[in-house]
Amino acid sequence: MSTFSDLTLLLLQYAFLLVLWLFVFSVVFSLRADIFGVRVRKLPASAAPTPPPGGAAPAAAPSPAGGPATAGAVSRIVITSGPKAGLEVPLGREALTIGRSSESGLVIRDDYTSSHHARLVLWGDQWMLQDLESTNGTFLDGERVSPNAPVAVHAGVPVKVGATTFELRK
Repeated sequence: MSTFSDLTLLLLQYAFLLVLWLFVFSVVFSLRADIFGVRVRKLPASAAPTPPPGGAAPAAAPSPAGGPATAGAVSRIVITSGPKAGLEVPLGREALTIGRSSESGLVIRDDYTSSHHARLVLWGDQWMLQDLESTNGTFLDGERVSPNAPVAVHAGVPVKVGATTFELRK
């Protein structure tokens, strides 16, 4: 009978060690994903962004000066508050991802910003803001942006991502 209880005790010890190591690996992988971000597959250039609610987008009209066709000739992002206050980022015609990941076009490193937090997309002649299912949300003029419904962003309207606030400017 002593052999049976020794064998049972040994199996329980190995099972406990296995569960303990599984816990350690899950913590390490979770930390790794949080620190380095997750790999995001890039969409091909022919893929269209998510359409805004309420119908089709207007066609993009080229600007006379040959520059980007944006609403009111918005050409840059200016960070008004946060760790990078005063920084200006030029806007082109391509989408701009905002987040903590080094793959983002605008990298914001703070504890309240997700790896891939939000995206600015030029839709026709209007810049649209889309939350990428961030943990703490994206706010446009104090209102939370829904992940399922991109919203139009006008020049001078504050956008808050984490602890950083920025505006589109001409």
